[in-house]
Amino acid sequence: MMFETWWLLALPLVFGLGWMAARFDLRQLISEQGALPRSYFKGLNFLLNEQPDQAIDAFVEVARLDPETTELHFALGALFRRRGETERAIRVHQNLATRPDLPEPEREHALYELGQDYLRAGLLDRAEESLRRLMSGPYAASAKRVLLELYEVEKEWLKAIDAARELQTLEQKDYRIQIAQFCCELAQDALQKKKPEDAITWLGRAREENPANVRAPILLGDVSAAAGDLPGALKHWLAIESQDAAYLPLVADRVVKAYATLGEQGKALDWLRGLLKGNLAAELLDTAYRTELEVNGPVGAATLMREQLRRQPTLLALTKYFEAQAAEKQAADAGGVGTPDEQAQETAAIRDLLQLRTRNLARYTCRECGFRARLFYWQCPGCNRWETYAPRRSEALG
Repeated sequence: MMFETWWLLALPLVFGLGWMAARFDLRQLISEQGALPRSYFKGLNFLLNEQPDQAIDAFVEVARLDPETTELHFALGALFRRRGETERAIRVHQNLATRPDLPEPEREHALYELGQDYLRAGLLDRAEESLRRLMSGPYAASAKRVLLELYEVEKEWLKAIDAARELQTLEQKDYRIQIAQFCCELAQDALQKKKPEDAITWLGRAREENPANVRAPILLGDVSAAAGDLPGALKHWLAIESQDAAYLPLVADRVVKAYATLGEQGKALDWLRGLLKGNLAAELLDTAYRTELEVNGPVGAATLMREQLRRQPTLLALTKYFEAQAAEKQAADAGGVGTPDEQAQETAAIRDLLQLRTRNLARYTCRECGFRARLFYWQCPGCNRWETYAPRRSEALG
């Protein structure tokens, strides 16, 4: 009986406390909302409706009314940078970074944003100076990632290697692919400056960092070729087949030229014909056609393309076949064998049509961002990632 009486007394008390707490929270919410200018909510609404220009105008008004709102200033600076107004973004973040009353974590945030502003504006020295002040603390890893991007833009490969090694330790993430590519860039620079010993040293370091790197043996072959050692160059280039045969088309023209200089074009043709029977036919088609045309003339080139069409019919193979047919007709006409007939004109018309259709057909495609290009790049021009281009071109239309 006493237990039930206690509950009867407690229930109104609990109800009253809950009502008071709810009233307090409601008053606090109303007070907080009342303290924020209407422009703040207008800006949020514009952002939700994907109207960044109107959002910026609204937030500028809020910042004018309440200069102490640092979070809003950060949002405003990011919006300016995103819209391409880097000068205004720099001013916003500079004002934050130089405020004497700003807490240290927010000052570091301002310096990090300022470094990105400078990078976007192309002021690389200032960007590096700003980011270098953040080599410890919560923004260290983010700052070093931006610095790595900056060094790649500047082609400061030694600094890029150091930055990648620091990130590798800091993030416990594998940067060996990037470091190996930086070494290859240094080797290529040394090769252009006619310093083969330096190039060989850097290529050795590239292979130590990433034994799967295919660019290193390609460049080692270039070093040997530059020194006049064509057999040595061929050894490097042909060894790629055992490492990753998909990259052989990147050295096909080098191999053919080396064999031709050695007077062994027959070996080049045998090598190419063997590869055409595999899954590299589409990539090697143009090189094989040109080599066959040079060695055995239009008749041999047409025969090779006819065989290829039987094995693997593609639009590119068909184009090369009609190119060979048209070249054969032209050679016959030039030799006085006969006058151009209707069939020869039709063959030339088909050739021209196919050439126009396939001129921009085969492209290399980045696996990360989908950027398509006629040339092969070790670093994608679209997303700046390394080794994201497959060495095989696609015939997808677009």
